[in-house]
Amino acid sequence: MVIRHEARLFVCAVQFLTRIPTPQLAGFQPEWIQQSARYYSLVGQLVGGMSALILYGAAQVWSPWIAALLAVAAGVVLTGGFHEDGLADTADGLGGGLTRARRLEIMKDSRLGSYGALALGLTLALRVAALAMLTQTSPLFAAVALLASHGLGRAAAVGAMTIMPYGGDPGMAKEGRPDRASWVGLTVAVLIALWPLIFFSPTTGAGGVALGLAAAAIPAWLAWRLLGGRTGDVLGAVEQAFEVGFLLAVAGLAVR
Repeated sequence: MVIRHEARLFVCAVQFLTRIPTPQLAGFQPEWIQQSARYYSLVGQLVGGMSALILYGAAQVWSPWIAALLAVAAGVVLTGGFHEDGLADTADGLGGGLTRARRLEIMKDSRLGSYGALALGLTLALRVAALAMLTQTSPLFAAVALLASHGLGRAAAVGAMTIMPYGGDPGMAKEGRPDRASWVGLTVAVLIALWPLIFFSPTTGAGGVALGLAAAAIPAWLAWRLLGGRTGDVLGAVEQAFEVGFLLAVAGLAVR
């Protein structure tokens, strides 16, 4: 029964974070969304692994820039732009609102504003540029770095779910009940996320994680200060910021 329940939670995480077809969950319970956070990093590695295969395959045919663009585009398609949408909404809300209520109102608006467009464009460009830089040196290592960034980025989002209180309207929470994730769930998510780092040198791996965490802390800190905590959109911003920081550090340290 335990294994079956954990399998349900993994499927629930896939359904919540991606557009990948999955079996229907019989007897679905809303609290499964929150409990499934322990598998967010594994889902990230699933998306990252598919994107990495596209990166490596495309690099055999086209330039590193085209391969990187196709890989990032694959990740966006597989998730339906779930995390990118959160980043854009967070940038619009935190950048355009003068009060907490107004910021939350802007974040609920599906329209893309100037702050969101700038944040989205710059982060996508930085991810593509870092991947292209890595691909030019070693397509295989670039693929591993992409796999690692996706898993670690989702683990960073689970960390924000664990540490930060909920700062939005509980009835609008994307992750179901907006309770904090458990420390056990965070530990599982981190352990799953860390294994690809065995392919990195200690300096490159540590540097990537350090800059990723520093980048992820920026939207988290701003949201805590301006909203009083996290929202689902803020978690998307944390994930995207981590990916950017991680890939930039790895590209800077691994390419000489």
